[in-house]
Formats: sequence, C-alpha cells, structure tokens
Amino acid sequence: MVEHEADTIAGTAVVDAEADRRAAAGLSPADSVLVRVRLTEFSGALQRVAEQVLSDPAAAARATIVELAERSGTSPATVTRFCRALGFEGYADLRLGIAAETGRAHVAGWTVDIGREIQPTDPLERVLGQIIAADTQAMHDTAALLDLAEVGRAAEAIAGAARVNIFGASGSALVGEEMQFSLHRIGVAAWAWNDVHEGLASAALLRPGDVALGISHGGQTRETIETLAEAGSHGATTVALTGFPRSPLAELADIVLLTASQATTFRPDALSARHPQLVVLDLLYIAVAQRTHDRAHDAFQRTARAVRGHKAVKEARP
Repeated sequence: MVEHEADTIAGTAVVDAEADRRAAAGLSPADSVLVRVRLTEFSGALQRVAEQVLSDPAAAARATIVELAERSGTSPATVTRFCRALGFEGYADLRLGIAAETGRAHVAGWTVDIGREIQPTDPLERVLGQIIAADTQAMHDTAALLDLAEVGRAAEAIAGAARVNIFGASGSALVGEEMQFSLHRIGVAAWAWNDVHEGLASAALLRPGDVALGISHGGQTRETIETLAEAGSHGATTVALTGFPRSPLAELADIVLLTASQATTFRPDALSARHPQLVVLDLLYIAVAQRTHDRAHDAFQRTARAVRGHKAVKEARP
C-alpha cells in the first residue's frame, strides 16, 4: 500500500540530517549515485526507496516518480525527499544520474548499454561488452565503497588468529572456499563452512583472538547471520563481506567490508557481485601475507614444492 505523506517540516529535517551524514562521510554529488545510496544512512520510508533503487537501478532509471513510489510502498513526496537527501534537486536529476551510471559505456572500442536487457539473439560480442562494462563499473564502485582502514583491521586480526572460520551459502560459499584456499597456502589455519550445522558447531569452538568471516551480498542470509553471531558470542572477531552496510549481517559484525555490483540479464545482483567479492578478498589475502611475510613466504614455497611433482613437465626437444 502506498503511504500518503506530506513533505512537511519534519520531512525537511530528515533531508537535512541525511545531507549532514553524507557530508560527514565525505560523499559529494560528484560520487557514484549508487555508491551514495549505499553509504547514506536512511530510515523508514526513505530506506525502502533506497532498497528499491539498489535492487534494480536500470528499472529505477526508467520509472516515473509515481512508479518508483508504488514499487517501494511509499509516496512521490518520499521519493522527492530521498532525492534531496542524496544532493539532487528532484527526481529528474536522480533518474539522469542513475541512467548515466547504468547507461552507456565505451569498452574496447565499442559502446554498450549497461543495464540493457540481453536478448536471446544478441551476438556474443555485444554480450561480452555488456559483461565487461558491468563488471568494470562494479569494480570502480567497490573501490569507492571500500574502507581500506577496515581491510587493514581485518588483515591484522587474521594475521594474529589461531583459527579463521569462513561462512557463506550458495555462491558466497564458493567465494569463501577460494579465500580459504588462499589463506591455507600461506600457513593460515582457515576453514570454509557452507552447512549451517557444521558451521554453528565450528563457530561454537572459536575463542577470543580467532576470526569469523561471513559472506553474503545482500546480508540477509539467515544461516550466515546465525553462524557469525555464534562466533561473535564466543569472543571471535567477526568480519562481514556484504554489499549493504545496514544489513543484518553488517550490523552484527565488528568489521564490515563493502562491495558493489551491476546486475545484467541472467546475472542478478548476487551473481554479479562475485568478481568484486573476489577482488576484496584478494586484497585482504595480500594484506595478511604482508603482515606475516616471512611465515607466508616460507609456507608458500613449501606448498608449491609439495604439488610440483603433479605438474606436467614439457620434454626438452633434441
């Protein structure tokens, strides 16, 4: 049901408060629109508008103010306040900003439409350009979202941990397994869990000084939230890798690492977040290796020697 709200003095106060928070966070109207939406702290009806925009930016860019209000269960007045909280004069400016961000990009000499629906008859050249453009934008947005001080904190915690548990479900589990493999190669005792029972049992054995990393793009996956909460209740340092700073997973974590995504046809938000997640975890892995350089270098050499005999050797030609 659409809420009928007047743009009252109270509503203006909300806008002013959000603008102050945005300025305090170092955000300006020149920043990526979707990055600003993710980082601005909204509440109530404004938050519902933000969630609708982030769930399908391309659709938001095409929608009228009435349509966006209906989809978010709010009112046109709320959408207007949302625009002002982001530094836009009105809805037309917000639409233009989102359209420019999800619209056209030059990739390897040709122009592609980011957010355009991929049709069954599209040639692979166009599909490739679409994917590259979307992933490139997501990488840039992730770089803007990521707090490097938080990455450093997470790296310090992992470098000094006796045990690291990594939790994730479905696609996030695959990303977690990649991180677990990387940490093992440099001598960090890490385990990746995708079964909630095994994950909870392992989380219950963690202690202060250990680290638990929960991965969920939306930050809403119940199993991941439960296992990270269990780990935190026993004193472990908890780290969340997510695309939403106000999600339940982020709110319970000690350290939050943020990623962005650009959905395309057949690759919804969670799937399109895979590459940015891997980039952030690769950065975290390198940061851990830097802090444990001697141990990491020795472990990497030993593990490389252990598998060397299973690599094909090209015979020397006479």
